[in-house]
Amino acid sequence: MPDMNEQPQKYVILTHALNREFKVRQKTEGLAASIRNFFAPDYKTVNAVNQLEMQIGQGEIVGFLGPNGAGKTTTLKMLSGLLVPTSGTIEVLGHTPFSRNHNFLRSISLVMGQKQNLWWDLPPIETFAIHRRIYGLSDQEYNERIRELVEMLEIADCLETQTRKLSLGQRMRCELAVSLLHQPKILFLDEPTIGLDILMQKKIRNFLLDYHRRFKPAILLTSHYMDDVAALAQRVIVIDHGTKVFDGYLSDLTHKLHPEKIVSVVLNNGEFACKPEEGCRLIHQDGQHYRFLVERNRVPEIAAKLYATGNIADLTIEDPPLEDLIGQLFKSETRNS
Repeated sequence: MPDMNEQPQKYVILTHALNREFKVRQKTEGLAASIRNFFAPDYKTVNAVNQLEMQIGQGEIVGFLGPNGAGKTTTLKMLSGLLVPTSGTIEVLGHTPFSRNHNFLRSISLVMGQKQNLWWDLPPIETFAIHRRIYGLSDQEYNERIRELVEMLEIADCLETQTRKLSLGQRMRCELAVSLLHQPKILFLDEPTIGLDILMQKKIRNFLLDYHRRFKPAILLTSHYMDDVAALAQRVIVIDHGTKVFDGYLSDLTHKLHPEKIVSVVLNNGEFACKPEEGCRLIHQDGQHYRFLVERNRVPEIAAKLYATGNIADLTIEDPPLEDLIGQLFKSETRNS
């Protein structure tokens, strides 16, 4: 986890003791309860974000993870100035987001997979022209950026088609283009690949990696597709019920929660016995295909032992799925609370 005292690290996002509460109206069943609630409503206070400390450096890509209702979207809305915190402080690029300063708004972009920036009845190229005016781009800036984004996102065939007639994948790529037209310094991505097929998810991920390589924006990404996080982010922040439960590198999360690797081996014939006392445990077998959990420090030894049999058709070594690690983290936090 980044250290606030580290120098010369430049943080573009800083939060301290960040809280956001919502009052939720309560209602019990029955006519009498409904009448009573109409005249004297009963409210429950829900802590959507609780004492959140966050430091994100310039050019970092950070995965922001948690179950549904954890407070991820609420946090993104506070960071982008759409919601005012109940308490605590936020600083984004030196600005207080909810002040909605023009220079701040020109420096960020929020892409929400379930919301849209494109005008439903206009073709994307016309929405681009509107955003060009909003951000005051010169002819040269606009033409260069449109040409680059169209090429990178492969959307030349979408520009003149009414947005409502585009496929979900085409629309999402055009959403990214319009959101990046002003070259923001910070990009907030809330479920950018939701609902897309595997091929389109991969295209979006490849584009984001390429775009980041060229322009180095800080990216804060939420996604339920762990492949997005594994492909894009080295560091993850995990929250549950509004509270941060992990902040660090993916490799640290893996070592913390699962000190084993998965060794998958296909034998030409026969079998390979791997015993717990030897540092490995069989978790699955299908014919000549074996999957073992192996202690990380014993992986080279076990792999060498397997190869020494001369009976190996294929061998792969992998970390446990990220979904399993995150789920395990939530369970451990629930047990500890």
